[in-house]
Amino acid sequence: MAGFMVSTNDHLIRSSLWSKDIKEVLLADLMGLKFVRMLQDFPDGDTINIPSIGQMDALDYVEGQPVRYTAMDTGNFPFSINQYKSSATYITNKMKQDSFYMSELTSSFVPKMARAIATAMEADMFANCNSGQDSGDPNTWNGARHRFVGSGSSPASNLISIVDFAKAAYALDKAYVPTQNRVAIVDPSVEYTLSTLTNIVNVSNNCMWEGVITTGLTSGMRFLKNIYGFDVYVSHFLPQGISETVSGVSVTNGVANLFFSAASDVVPLVGQVRQPPKVDSDYNKDLQRDEYVTTCRWGLKLFRPENMVVCLT
Repeated sequence: MAGFMVSTNDHLIRSSLWSKDIKEVLLADLMGLKFVRMLQDFPDGDTINIPSIGQMDALDYVEGQPVRYTAMDTGNFPFSINQYKSSATYITNKMKQDSFYMSELTSSFVPKMARAIATAMEADMFANCNSGQDSGDPNTWNGARHRFVGSGSSPASNLISIVDFAKAAYALDKAYVPTQNRVAIVDPSVEYTLSTLTNIVNVSNNCMWEGVITTGLTSGMRFLKNIYGFDVYVSHFLPQGISETVSGVSVTNGVANLFFSAASDVVPLVGQVRQPPKVDSDYNKDLQRDEYVTTCRWGLKLFRPENMVVCLT
């Protein structure tokens, strides 16, 4: 009686198997919006004006002479809802009928669209931190530069250095920015540069960095070490591809690293989400498919430029 052997019955063996699991791409952490003060008194329209007032002057007084009166400086900060984003996809009837992964696909649509919107908001927030300053200008406040190119020089120029953290702290001090809750948000390349600096790798030069070689500088999104008063976070969504010259120093294809105080009363950015992410779905009978759309409207803008230092590296 004939038996079963692979060599004579290969048509009974599946040559290629597909797993029930689907591999998801790795995603970068999002954390920028926690540094934004959301406006509450903006019920309608797409533009709001926020007035500002300056300080009073103290003048010499001469006995018997009239007191001199001075007016306070005033200003206006216009803020607009200027972003309207959508994320959409579909699945056809034929795909639903034939796909082994149909349920996994449809259940992933809404969270993936929400993630796309959140990523766009994160990038927009950091873009406003950079565009809120004048490009190619030191953006000086009380004599201290709030925009400069990294001073590191090894193994290449325009890298970050520990000195740049001191510069950022000095700039914020000169602008009367509180020392509380100061943070730096830097590109992953900056973390690498800091981790390989000689005075960090060689612990005998500076004992405060002891343990870095075994533990690294970060835990999740936050540095284990505080550098000149800054808690340092790493982000993949900082403005990229910047080429400009600041105070005679040029950077090409650089990234904008941010330094500021996140103290609640001086947070540097304001924002408003006019329409939170809203999901709509419908069946398109002409194209025989289910369609899913997520839309969102918001605005973000640098509100306190004195509380923002940008180091280009």
